[in-house]
Order: sequence, then structure tokens, then C-alpha cells
Amino acid sequence: MKLNLKKPIAFFDLETTGLNPVHDRIVEISVLRVNTNGEEEQKTWLINPGCPIPPATTAVHHISDADVRDCKSFKELAPEIAKFFNSCDLAGYNILKFDVPFLMEEFLRAGIDFDIKNRHLIDVMNIFMKMEPRTLKGAYRFFMNKELEDAHSASADTSATYEVLMAMLDKYQDTEYTDNKGVTSIPVQNDMQALSVFSSHNKNADLMGQIVFDEEDKEVFKFGKHKDKRVEDVFRIEPQYYDWIMKSDFPEYTKKVITGIKLRMSGKNIKF
Repeated sequence: MKLNLKKPIAFFDLETTGLNPVHDRIVEISVLRVNTNGEEEQKTWLINPGCPIPPATTAVHHISDADVRDCKSFKELAPEIAKFFNSCDLAGYNILKFDVPFLMEEFLRAGIDFDIKNRHLIDVMNIFMKMEPRTLKGAYRFFMNKELEDAHSASADTSATYEVLMAMLDKYQDTEYTDNKGVTSIPVQNDMQALSVFSSHNKNADLMGQIVFDEEDKEVFKFGKHKDKRVEDVFRIEPQYYDWIMKSDFPEYTKKVITGIKLRMSGKNIKF
């Protein structure tokens, strides 16, 4: 099945020094861009993270300090990478919890305003876990009836994710799904907006799910002593909580969202 695209879509995968987007850094990024005419372009960048790659991490993705010693930093590559993503929706495996937060932190550190507000984000893992809960290797075996070679290589994982999504569209095009509210629908459609909605768990205000929208589209904390309280209500009662967040170890994008809410409350506004 060919993807029904209104604009290009970029399947991407990251390899990093660790799992924390605040402290860890990207060491490899591979992007498979599929244009509206079906034309495919793929680019892969090895990146010098500016810090040692832990041996345990190298054991997973096989990228060592020696491999990236002479590579450019993300800041040096950021304009080129952002250009390749230009006008694209984003797709990948586990991108909502991992790849997108990492990518946004790196772009913010590089001073690049990488807008995701007008992009559909499609997490193939979430679609798969809801329909057939398994790993990417299992998904590839299930849908493609063959083994995924060179797993944990960004290039191999990116291409495999693209193949799996297309196979999902064929398999689930008429399959009903009943959510936890008892609502039944046919959610896996060849439509990027529908896939974006179905592949997300929550309607997040930030990228890490620390701030989410409630049923009235109001931002709510999902951490700490004010968990499940509206951000604006907390700031009115305890304005110093904003200062604590800004001084604490939160992702830059979360701080940017928090600042936007604070400015909105003061009658100002911020675009992000």
C-alpha cells in the first residue's frame, strides 16, 4: 500500500549516549524522507556528542568514541538536518517518548527553532503495541515474515519501521478497535492525522508527557506534588513553583511550554 500523503513524511531513528534527553546526546540520526510523489530519500549522520559514549551503550548500537571522534557536532549539522526535515510530518518507532524529545532538546541547544506544532507525529510502536504488542524485531517478523538483520542500526531500524507501517495499513485497514471508554472505531487508516491521533497515548503539552491537556484543553501537571492539577491554578496559588521548575533538571522544551503558560497568564504570549 502506498502512503496517502498530503505532505512529505520523515521516518527517523536516533542512537544516543543514553536515555536522558537532558544529559545524553545523539550519536547517529537516520532519516528516510518519503515525498508526496512516493520518491524516497535517506540520509544518515554520525555525530560527535562531545562526551564519552558509555561502553554499555556502545554494546547496543555498536558506535564507539573512535567512530565519532572526527565527526561534526549536532550544532554544526543542525541546519542541514532541519532542512532535510523541512515541511515533513514525523514518524518512527517509539518517537513520542524517545526520539522526538531528544531531537527537540538538541535543536534547542543548537539554537534552531524546529517547529513541531504543525506536524503530525506518528508513533508506529504505539499503533503496533495497541494492535499487536511486540518489539520492532517482532513486528518485522510478524508483518514481513522475515528476520530484521542488523537491529539497533539506525538505518536498518528506520527502513524496517517504514516497511512495518505500510504493512500495518494493509492488515488493519478494516479492523475495529475498542478503546478504554468503550468507543469502537477503525483507527488505522491511510491518513497521517488519523495515525498521529491513534499512535499517541495522551494529548501532551510538552514532549515528555510531564504536562498534558485535560478534557477542556487545559494544561495539567503529571508529576510532583501538584500532579493532576492545572498549571494555571498552581501558579496562581504558588507562583514560586514556576521558578523551581525553571531552576530544576527539566528538559528545555518543557521549560519553554511552562514559560508560555506563565506569559499567557500575564496577558503576553509566546510561540513554540
